[in-house]
Formats: sequence, structure tokens, C-alpha cells
Amino acid sequence: MGIEKHFSDCLSERADEANRVLKKYLPSEEGYASRVAEAINYSVTSPGKRLRPILMKETYKMYGGKDQIIEPFMAAMEMIHNYSLVHDDLPAMDNDEYRRGRKTTHAVYGAGMATLAGDGLLNLAFETALSAIDLAPDKALRIIRAARILGEKSGIHGMLGGQAADVDAEDRNRIIDENELQYIHENKTAALLEASLMIGAVLADTPEEEITKLEKIGSAVGVAFQIRDDILDVTGDEKILGKHVGSDAENQKSTYVTLHGLEQSQIDVETLSEKAIKLMGSLSQKNEFLDELIEYLINRVK
Repeated sequence: MGIEKHFSDCLSERADEANRVLKKYLPSEEGYASRVAEAINYSVTSPGKRLRPILMKETYKMYGGKDQIIEPFMAAMEMIHNYSLVHDDLPAMDNDEYRRGRKTTHAVYGAGMATLAGDGLLNLAFETALSAIDLAPDKALRIIRAARILGEKSGIHGMLGGQAADVDAEDRNRIIDENELQYIHENKTAALLEASLMIGAVLADTPEEEITKLEKIGSAVGVAFQIRDDILDVTGDEKILGKHVGSDAENQKSTYVTLHGLEQSQIDVETLSEKAIKLMGSLSQKNEFLDELIEYLINRVK
């Protein structure tokens, strides 16, 4: 119990740091665009563990990074993650009224303003990330490469591509096969985890071999994370999760659990967990908290 509490305290401290960083880059709520700024800030400052910026910062530290160029990318990553959530919750998508225990952005501001808030967050993310050049002009090439990774992993060849395949399957009301589901999980969920680890390493000027391993770790963790999410939608507690349970079944949505069953899904989570942990052990540098965080992501209960 003592070890678990120590990790929980460390995670909370790092989440607080990520929140402080994020708030530095949020828009002011003034002028004719004040309403969309308010919607942006509402969505981004909702309760969350800030796992992706934490992963990024811990990887950066692990490879010797010490300056502040990581901070704009931490904020940018959280902006992109939250833009995707705002759009996911829209009536035209998952039509969710609650997230993280409170009303979703469209439930408070309306679908039109929520759509614009998501758009605004996506644009603001790249404006924020590239502001790192102002902090360290001599590291511009690293920063540009990191921004490119952010764009690729969040765009049509990453998260957006996975979301599009998911929506397409729902729109056509068809059962998806194993390959398509794997594509959705690897892109919709894993891509931003891959990007978080890779960007931390790129900004710290890490060797290519290590960056490749980190991408594979992000992939294994991301797919396991999504399978766990599918499991929790069947077995989870709404009070713990802070969102509605059973929506996948209600929407007749194909998930890892519907294709493989609960028992096999649990086994596959364990297999992916072992793969990620083995890869972590092969890295040239070590970060005990990062190891614990990877295990936490895979074995979470909320």
C-alpha cells in the first residue's frame, strides 16, 4: 500500500506541474472571441491525470533534457488530446453528456461552439508547440521535428485516421474485423502515447534506435490501454470512471471485448504489458517512475 501511495502522490505532483504548464498557454477570455476561449478553457481544465504530457516530460528527463523547451509541447499535447475528446463527445459522434464526472463541452456550450473549441485547440496546439523556438532558437531543428511527429501522430496517419475508421464502421452499421479494430486501436489511442514518448526523446536529442523502441512501447501501451477501456465499459463502476458504462453495448459497437470476450481480452492486455515492460528494460536509460507509469496505464481501473 505504501508503494502505491508513493506512486499516486508522485503522479499527482506531476499532474499539478502539467496543469501549471498548460494554464500558461491558454487563451484569455476577452473580446468577441471570449465565448470560444471560455469553451476551450472549460474543456482543457476539466479534471484529468495529464498522462500524455507527463509521459513526455519523464522521457525528456530520462535522456538528460533539462531546459524549458519541453513545456510548450506538454501543453500542445494536452490541447490535442482534449480537442479529440471535445469532438468525440459531440452529438454527431459519441453523443456523450458527461466526461470526467462533469458535463461535456457541447452539453454546456452547444454543439456549434464545442466544434469551434475543438478546432481552436488544434490550431493553438501547433502555435504553442512551435513557440518553443523562441525559448531555444539553437534547437529549432529538434523542435520542428517534434512538431512534425505531433502532426503525423494526431492527423490522418494517426489519431484522426483511427477515429475516421471507427466512425465509418458505425455509419455503415457493420461489424469490423480484427485487422480493422487493430488499426483503430493503434491509431485512435496509441498514436498520441507514441508521440508523447517520441517527442520527449527527440527534444532531448536521443539516438534513433531509442526513439524507435519508444514508439513500439507507446504502441503496445496504447493498444492495451484501449482494450482495458473496452473491458471497463463492461465491468467498470460509473462512480469511479466518471462516465457512463455500457455505452458500447447500447450503441451496438464492435469492441475488442465483443470480438474476443472478456477472458481473452484480459490475457491480451497482459501480453501487451509484458511486451512494453520488456522494451522498457532494453532502453539505454532508466526512469523508475516512467516504468511504474507504463504499468499503471495498462492496468488502470478508471
